Amino acid sequence: MYDTWVRIADNLVERVSGPMSLRLILQPTIATILAIRAGLKDAREGNPPYFWSVLTNPAHRAVMLRDGWKSIGKVFIAALVLDVAYQLIVERFVYPGEAIIVAIVLAILPYLILRGLVTRLARRG
Repeated sequence: MYDTWVRIADNLVERVSGPMSLRLILQPTIATILAIRAGLKDAREGNPPYFWSVLTNPAHRAVMLRDGWKSIGKVFIAALVLDVAYQLIVERFVYPGEAIIVAIVLAILPYLILRGLVTRLARRG
């Protein structure tokens, strides 16, 4: 099991300087743009900050997750497909778990962090 985690860590670090490294900038940038748009919309509509509400408001959680997925889903799928392509080029094998980790880090994480932050900042302004 330890060897698996070491391989995953090594493979993730290698992605930074390997082929297709431009995607490591483009995908979070696209997720950021989508988060800003959604966060400003949330502020205009008086909705609470996104991630906090998903965690604390079970009554509206399904609707909010559906809305978030509609916004970020295509970027997540693109991140997944590009990482699989990267793995096929470099590793000549596909590690699905690594592809999911990379897609979450590049697409979903920036979106979750920034959407609520933008909502809070837009309400102050």
